[in-house]
Amino acid sequence: MEYFVGIDLGTSSVRAVAVDPDGNAAAAGQCEYDIQKPELDRAEQDMDQLWEATVQAIRKMLAEKPEIRDEIRGIGFSGQMHGLVMVDREIRPVGNAIIWADQRSAEQIRHIYETVPEEEFAKVFENRLSTGFLLPSLVWVREKEPARYEKIYKVMLPKDYIRYRICGELGTDASDACSTGMWDMKARTWAFDILKKLDIPAEYLVESHESYEKAGTVTKECAERTGLKEGTFVAFGGGDSLMMELGNGMIRGGLMASTIGTACHLTCALDAPTYDPKLRTNTWCHGGEHLWSIMGAHLSGGVALKWLKNNILGAQSFDAMTALASEVPAGSEGLLFLPYLNGERTPHNDPNAKAVYLGMTLRHDKRHMIRSTMEGIVYSMKESYAIFRSLGIRGDRIIAAGGGAKSPLFRQIQADMYDCPIYINQGKEQASIGAAMTAAVGCGFYKDYEEACARMVHLSPEATEPIPENVKRYEEEFQRFKEIYFANKALF
Repeated sequence: MEYFVGIDLGTSSVRAVAVDPDGNAAAAGQCEYDIQKPELDRAEQDMDQLWEATVQAIRKMLAEKPEIRDEIRGIGFSGQMHGLVMVDREIRPVGNAIIWADQRSAEQIRHIYETVPEEEFAKVFENRLSTGFLLPSLVWVREKEPARYEKIYKVMLPKDYIRYRICGELGTDASDACSTGMWDMKARTWAFDILKKLDIPAEYLVESHESYEKAGTVTKECAERTGLKEGTFVAFGGGDSLMMELGNGMIRGGLMASTIGTACHLTCALDAPTYDPKLRTNTWCHGGEHLWSIMGAHLSGGVALKWLKNNILGAQSFDAMTALASEVPAGSEGLLFLPYLNGERTPHNDPNAKAVYLGMTLRHDKRHMIRSTMEGIVYSMKESYAIFRSLGIRGDRIIAAGGGAKSPLFRQIQADMYDCPIYINQGKEQASIGAAMTAAVGCGFYKDYEEACARMVHLSPEATEPIPENVKRYEEEFQRFKEIYFANKALF
């Protein structure tokens, strides 16, 4: 039996999963870590710590099933997007990585648009810059920490550094590089003209390839640390949302993925770089040539429930919380939650946005708070769904992904809010399967993604169907939800 490994570098943990050619997980290992927040608006991670966590995850995977070591044909990657990793000439990190959740660079975005007007920028990047993107974070370092900036040899994304530690070669891929703010979306390459205007040296950039292309092979040093076989094929892999799409078989239109993880996003695969003229959503390159994706990104997903569980309720478990929420009718009896605990991207792109509970009365209790928090997360995603439909993008099926897919209540809320059947992937490791798929295609085991998806992706035949009375209720409440932000924006 041959196997492919998908290494999924997330925000809170790294997971290494070995899958067979049919997409079945044979062994897995995971290691957790935290976000460092030295100040309220900052979000950083120590890349050496993430590398050590990756080593442990791989070793745990191989310990679970040692006999697969010599049967691993290739390794691919899925990584948290947008973040800035700076390295010196010895390829050592220059301080912590500034990750996607960082909010410090709003002023730098204004500086960028003073040099390259937003309309001109958007014609190339097809997105609006957001705090936490690599480019504004890099400009922040240049303006605020010039001594650190002068040490830079190359910049890259978090998973690119981990891949370097495995294969010894620098590089990135289009699906991850496109999220940096430094990218020409139609040409699928770095936006060199814009970077020149911004005085960002082209020498800082690593080469970009497609997700399935060969990045290198496992080095002797990596083999000794992890237990992987030296010389094993290593693919570039891609950004986590795009790898999640691959793992759900989303390589053409008609399928959407509603992903609720730490953050959450709604995505749909495209065969052309379609983008929202109002720049409320994101358009990214997908895992190969002639593939793109549109995404509505929301910064508070499962993290909002975690905050409620740990900081407010002291609940025992998420299962216990959702059991309580199930006792409350759809709409939480008028209690609404605006889930902007960490600012928001789609549709407002406002790092200063705050969370709000609206409509609380004496009849409400913790059950209502839990359900309204879950509903608020999906209401925010419904805003992306409405934008997609306004652009003529339709999905006949929606796949629930991420941790939220495990919850029957979350699936029902999504079915009712989208008024669409919700399917789940029978495999539980979509991002890792997508990452493994890049290796399976890259090493020639499968000729293309179509063949790989046909073998490796298995959607459940059963669906969670919308409940008509809930659909009506949520549509009415959605109109109220949309007003909360605008009514409070000045206060934020």
